[in-house]
Amino acid sequence: MSHLGKDRGVIQHYLQARSELDAPGSPFATTTIEIHGVPTKVFAAAPPHMRFLWEMSAAHADKDYLVYEDERYTYGEIHKQVRVLAAYLVAQGVGRHDRVAVSMRNYPEWVVAYWATVSVGAALVGMNAWWTPSEMEYALKDSEPKVLIVDGERLERLVQITDAPAMHLVVARHKGSVPTGAVSWADALSGTDPGSLPNIEIEPEDDATIFYTSGTTGFPKGAQLTNRGSVSNILNIAAMTGATALAEQKAIEAGDMPAPPPKPVTPAAFMAPTPFFHVTACNCILHPATLTGAKVVMMYKWDAGRALELIEREGITNFSGVPTMGRELLMHPDWSKRDTSTLQGMGGGGSALQPDLVHKIAGALKQGQPSTGYGMTETCGIITANSSRLYLERPESCGPLVPTLEGKLVDEDGNDLPRDPNTVGILCVRGAIIIKGYLNRPEANAETIKDGWLNTGDVARIDEDGFVYIVDRAKDMVIRGGENVYCSEVEAAIYNHEAIAEAAVFGVPDERLGEEVAAVLVLRPGSSLTEEELRSHLAVTLAKHKIPSRVWFRNEPIPRNATGKFLKRELRKELIGE
Repeated sequence: MSHLGKDRGVIQHYLQARSELDAPGSPFATTTIEIHGVPTKVFAAAPPHMRFLWEMSAAHADKDYLVYEDERYTYGEIHKQVRVLAAYLVAQGVGRHDRVAVSMRNYPEWVVAYWATVSVGAALVGMNAWWTPSEMEYALKDSEPKVLIVDGERLERLVQITDAPAMHLVVARHKGSVPTGAVSWADALSGTDPGSLPNIEIEPEDDATIFYTSGTTGFPKGAQLTNRGSVSNILNIAAMTGATALAEQKAIEAGDMPAPPPKPVTPAAFMAPTPFFHVTACNCILHPATLTGAKVVMMYKWDAGRALELIEREGITNFSGVPTMGRELLMHPDWSKRDTSTLQGMGGGGSALQPDLVHKIAGALKQGQPSTGYGMTETCGIITANSSRLYLERPESCGPLVPTLEGKLVDEDGNDLPRDPNTVGILCVRGAIIIKGYLNRPEANAETIKDGWLNTGDVARIDEDGFVYIVDRAKDMVIRGGENVYCSEVEAAIYNHEAIAEAAVFGVPDERLGEEVAAVLVLRPGSSLTEEELRSHLAVTLAKHKIPSRVWFRNEPIPRNATGKFLKRELRKELIGE
């Protein structure tokens, strides 16, 4: 589908802006270097590692940094905590190439643990706070952290693990006593401020984080996000934001769009409504906010009414969550009662913003515009970005590729497809933000990353201006409220029940969450099973968001194609008409 209409002027200004920002001498100029034998597009002047960026933020010492409900901490206060915890971690034997696991809600302690860990050259293992004890056990054995930092809720699950690996345990936000051999967060931070971080050398290709992605065949895979990839994602976000702003300035000067009313100068304040154990909140909110000296506002749990209260109280300028959250904010009865005038950007990732929501956000914000980012754990953050006037012109697109990525389309056999606006294929990307690989998974690495090219598993097309459109998902996956749920993982858990003969899991539309998990089941002859019994069975091994909310029992075998695969699209059409 070609775009040759009214938006061409704005698009041309954007392409020109990107060209200027990528020119030699620009802070966002790129070059190609060889990493592990692969030609890789990188920023020429990128800082070497995340610790470097953290140390830069010390210049904001007197500014508010973290706000959690009614608690408030300045950059200076958090820098002191990070120095003390970093020294404590080193005393526990943590150093370069080691790992520190964190399992908790979005508490300030998560952020302190993050910066302390990356500052001593170790990798932070971000554990999903919704995991069951068996999922926690798997990740701990897979990542082998020297230290585990948990909150009280996660501690209750941890003690149910009978075969946990040896590690030092630090417990935060817990009212009871800590287990024998463990220490409280307060004790871990009771040491004297050393005044500086430990002197440890860190390389760009060292792991910064291990984030687990839902597994296609059972347990999740630990993606190794490097320091280079994490730093590059921050610069990609800055470059995309800068290019959009420069394009609009050029369009105004050329008379291609009217000048907006002047915006009041408002201190930057980011709301982090999604979990830090995902790249959306950690790499795409916490990182850029920290680099720019912005305030980061957290909540105990998502609640649209409370979020609106905090937006008003804290003067939130940037709201980035899953689309469900944006829609709930706009639909909440308090939207018209609260002062949201400081919001300059509202959007996020996790799943696509529906085109109607793009325009609803644009109409609702007094000083801001909608935005989106399409990305993956495997790309340390965003692959594309679309915002402001560009997004309004092409709301079906997730935007152009970020500066440090090359992109191409391939067929199901991995063959390159021609670059044509009407060509549809599986999107593959290569560049500085691609993960090093999956921890302890050489087979998965070989399947997903070939010659540096990451197979995203998403079916897409790319128009003549480089704007990407996600058409479908090649992977058998449900995106529920921004959480990836692999159908095969849920099916494997269902098949563990002796009453099951056949099980097919797929996604069904949900107005609030985007998609919900559904299952069609065929029971063995003479067996019986209720929905309640199924959910009780699954709750032992699956996190709550993976358990099917809709279940159909079927007397006949599930229809299959010639190769024996279930025809899930036909099932969905038969059951819900889509």
